[in-house]
Amino acid sequence: MSPQQPASDLTYFALAATAAAPPPVEPRAAPGALPEVFAGRYRIERLLGVGGMGAVYRARDLLREQYGDPQPHVALKTLSEDFAEYPDASALLYSEYALTTRLSHRHVVRLYQFDVDPTSQRAFITLELLKGPTLDELLAERPGGLPWDELREIALALLEALAYSHGLGVLHGDLKPSNVMLADDGLRLFDYGLGQPMEGLLPGLPRLCRNRFSAWTPRYAALELLDGGELTAAADLFAVACVLYELASGSHPFRRLSARQAKAMELDRSLQCPRHLPAHCWPALRTAWRSTKRSGRSTSRGCCKPFAVTPRIACGAGSDAPTDDTHTRKSPCSLRPMKPASA
Repeated sequence: MSPQQPASDLTYFALAATAAAPPPVEPRAAPGALPEVFAGRYRIERLLGVGGMGAVYRARDLLREQYGDPQPHVALKTLSEDFAEYPDASALLYSEYALTTRLSHRHVVRLYQFDVDPTSQRAFITLELLKGPTLDELLAERPGGLPWDELREIALALLEALAYSHGLGVLHGDLKPSNVMLADDGLRLFDYGLGQPMEGLLPGLPRLCRNRFSAWTPRYAALELLDGGELTAAADLFAVACVLYELASGSHPFRRLSARQAKAMELDRSLQCPRHLPAHCWPALRTAWRSTKRSGRSTSRGCCKPFAVTPRIACGAGSDAPTDDTHTRKSPCSLRPMKPASA
């Protein structure tokens, strides 16, 4: 990876220790201030969040407002001034846009437009403005985890979104609680900034290698990513299993350590089924953590199936209670993928 190549916006960075690599560029603490009206169309109202390489703003689309749109507000995502100067920065943001706009699903964030401000030459994307807590905010309020009914609803929606994305050949790459929002009208998976197409999909889209550094969030990244391997569906499943365990127990399965640290400490051997998770769902998480690209032992649709079963038994940590007294509803993950929105 060249020194000019940035990683994703709104992502925690885990810099790889590579002796031959130049020192990583430190991003500024906050992006440069945007003008009151950006790109001649978007009135910037306030900053919503700052990440490693950029920020998301609440903005009012003046063109929509001019034509009487009752909901003219959008979220506007742009890179910081430092990283906007890198040759690959705009391509990186466009890659996120190109991948996400292939997806048209009720549980995946909707992107509207990719553009470049003619004055500053800063690339940006606009997307639907969501209201509601992210899963990390929910976990902060519910330190003991969620009861099964709430957990099941969130799990099915999240797994449905992931199964749909994978079905269309799109990998997320940074699945974690802060990238999942419980919006007013349902769950949304967002921030495909580290996403990549599966092999053979969108061959003309830049495939950003990360030989110099990795941008994965360490405590949700599969071991193969931390070791410099390519992003795979199995890596997405590793991350979603961590999220589901956290929702069920209120705590990270590996004490918020990376997969490499957890393996060295053999933490996986002492893991028990969380109190709020039915015993029949536990093997799905265990399989997801052990799955790799080569093994192919777990898929997003397969992981979804146990959560579609409603147990009539009590859940308990490490419970070995029988799971045959259950009934099943049709899993949303069994639905055929919807057609992506037209360009």
